[in-house]
Amino acid sequence: MQILVRDNNIEQALKALKRKLQREGVFREMKRRAEYEKPSEKRARERAEAIRRVRKLARKQAQREGLLPAPKRKPMMPPRPVAPSAS
Repeated sequence: MQILVRDNNIEQALKALKRKLQREGVFREMKRRAEYEKPSEKRARERAEAIRRVRKLARKQAQREGLLPAPKRKPMMPPRPVAPSAS
């Protein structure tokens, strides 16, 4: 994984790195591996994840076919006006 730092802006690069790690599921994996998980708990968790995945796919398919309404989108906030500088 590679993040480019532009104009020595480390904060922006760190933010991009965290976003990528979050999308990849690295934080979730680290949290899961922090403690021992019994095999029975692991099976239950994986089964629940699979059910969630199937339900999500079915919901999206139903929305595409028009059987369910599409989720409501949040209205975008208009950009803030820039205050004139006091020079």
